[in-house]
Amino acid sequence: MRRRVWFDATSRAATTAASLLAQEFDVGALPAGPLPGPAVLLTGADSTAPPADDDGRLRVIGLVDPAADGRWPESWHALLPQGVGRAILSRTVRNAFGDLDAVAAVARLDRELSELNAIGIRLTSERDPHALLETILSKAREITWSDAGSLYLVEEEQDGTRRLRFALAQNDSISVPYRTTTLPLTSDSVAGHVALTGQILALEDAYAPPPGAPFKINRSFDEQARYRTKSMLVVPMRTPQGETIGVLQLINCKPTADLVFHSPSEIERLVHPFSARHEKLAGSLASQAAVALSNSRLYESIRQLFEGFVKASVTAIESRDPTTSGHSFRVANLTVDLAKVVDRTSTGPYGAHRFSRDELMELGYAALLHDFGKVGVREQVLVKAKKLHAVELERIRHRVELLKRSIELRYASRKVEHLLEKGRRDWEGRAAALDAELAEFLARLDDGLARVTLANEPAILPRDFAEELERLTIPAFEDHEGLRHAVITPEEAQVLAISRGSLTRDEYRQLQSHVLHTYQFLAQIPWTKEFRRIPEIARSHHEKLDGSGYPYGMKGEAISVQSKMMTIADIYDALTAGDRPYKKAVPAEIALDILQEERRAGHIDGTLVDLFIEARVYVSAGDESPDQ
Repeated sequence: MRRRVWFDATSRAATTAASLLAQEFDVGALPAGPLPGPAVLLTGADSTAPPADDDGRLRVIGLVDPAADGRWPESWHALLPQGVGRAILSRTVRNAFGDLDAVAAVARLDRELSELNAIGIRLTSERDPHALLETILSKAREITWSDAGSLYLVEEEQDGTRRLRFALAQNDSISVPYRTTTLPLTSDSVAGHVALTGQILALEDAYAPPPGAPFKINRSFDEQARYRTKSMLVVPMRTPQGETIGVLQLINCKPTADLVFHSPSEIERLVHPFSARHEKLAGSLASQAAVALSNSRLYESIRQLFEGFVKASVTAIESRDPTTSGHSFRVANLTVDLAKVVDRTSTGPYGAHRFSRDELMELGYAALLHDFGKVGVREQVLVKAKKLHAVELERIRHRVELLKRSIELRYASRKVEHLLEKGRRDWEGRAAALDAELAEFLARLDDGLARVTLANEPAILPRDFAEELERLTIPAFEDHEGLRHAVITPEEAQVLAISRGSLTRDEYRQLQSHVLHTYQFLAQIPWTKEFRRIPEIARSHHEKLDGSGYPYGMKGEAISVQSKMMTIADIYDALTAGDRPYKKAVPAEIALDILQEERRAGHIDGTLVDLFIEARVYVSAGDESPDQ
């Protein structure tokens, strides 16, 4: 295509000079208004036309009288004497176009470097593996003006066999319904050949590969989709260590970026071969993509390793109390699901609250680890199902049995004394009376033991039961040596008089301390920036809005919304989880009613309770792995 040269028709010198260039350039008279560039303008000292708008894409050559004493505009690119010969004039014009091309090349290079830098930043910041692949392919197509493209990943099987996975396809001109498939990593395919050789391959016509090429093009897709794969640029994605981890396949270089092809014939007519510049751009992007993809895989493997460690740790801790197995996983699942509901809400107090993917992961980990501090609680407190420990109840049973045997011995001794003193006289009556007294004492001991066993359950006791327990501490039973004994000690009676649950105040404080243990443990982990709030979120799941919670008595807004959600999930799962030695599981309806009672009492967030119930978040309570 010939380059455009304008001339100022009001200048005789410019008009004359333009006539000398008509055979080499596309010459035209200066039109009104801004000039489309890039172009060269011939003007003269005798010009009466206004100066053309110069946007940096115009080079002005002035034709002047060498003898004239004038000050010429600094914006002029060159000065030539009037009547200059065609050779010098032509060379000067070509030099002016060369300057335009050089400036355009520098600008293009600057733009491309900026684009590559921006692409690199985006690639390194993308954590979603699928979104990363989409970005790699779309940006590669964007900078090379490709109509279509595919992305392949090199994967290694467990037996060491390497394969290519067809991971992604894009096309501006037709819809591409693709599914992930794998193919052998051989030179039979273009992508396989490039992956094995590590060399960029540019094909002017994919249907006519170079002689001796080991690969061939599968035309079945083109035939089915009524498409034409013509120019092709296939680029390996190689890490700095020289490992090829994927292949970019770019198809059909367009003359303009926004062009859409409507038929195979248009493709045949308009598609350009990929240039050397495209090869360099695509190669540079592929290198960045390889690093980003490698980092993404490394990040994902580290995340899976960490998640596996967390789950294994939680499972190990929960194994100390098999009756609560799965609790942490269910709480994590419920909490994350509730957060997703909040994220979708557009009205109410949380209408503007949004959670990023990292924040959901952070919340999931915090919920998984919320009871981690139970590792610091004594096992006999952690698994305590009754008010008395088993050995303490057994001690009372032995005490009662010893008392019964001692009392039986005392009454047997009294019978012997009667026989020795009075013989058989009145024996039957006296023996019957002694047996009746003995039976009464034994029955009282059995009744006392039964009351102890009943009081040992973690159920709520009748109001007068504490008084009955107090009576059992009175030494009312005399043994064979004349010493008096009680069924239980005052300390045992105090434990049995616990009005609710199975823990003493001291044991309850020990159990509550698990929150502090959790925080102290989690605070020692060097969390990344994305997860730095995990210790804070986990430590507040027993706090209440009115300040009645523990361990800090935090109130209202001082409690994070993440902790508020975890509190609801924790309460619900504790209520509905399978039967435990110290409580029965309650149906979902009753558990939801209890949550409403907690809400009315000012303990938990009412808006979050409503979302929990309305969205039926609790339905996922049976799952035992957090969905992050």
